[in-house]
Amino acid sequence: MPKGGRRVRVDGEILGLAHNAADVAEFLRRAGLEIDPAEVAGAPWIDWRGGDPEHWGPEAGG
Repeated sequence: MPKGGRRVRVDGEILGLAHNAADVAEFLRRAGLEIDPAEVAGAPWIDWRGGDPEHWGPEAGG
């Protein structure tokens, strides 16, 4: 089981725990927001908490 990860929220609702950019893109797709996983890190409307988009370990918070 992967350790760490980042909680993905849309409008305050937790959609799940992402372990990489592809997970973030999938959660957002399910919420009706289309984004290419390659564009997740640079999306200005994503608020990264606990570290930048390159950090997915336990220190990033989950």
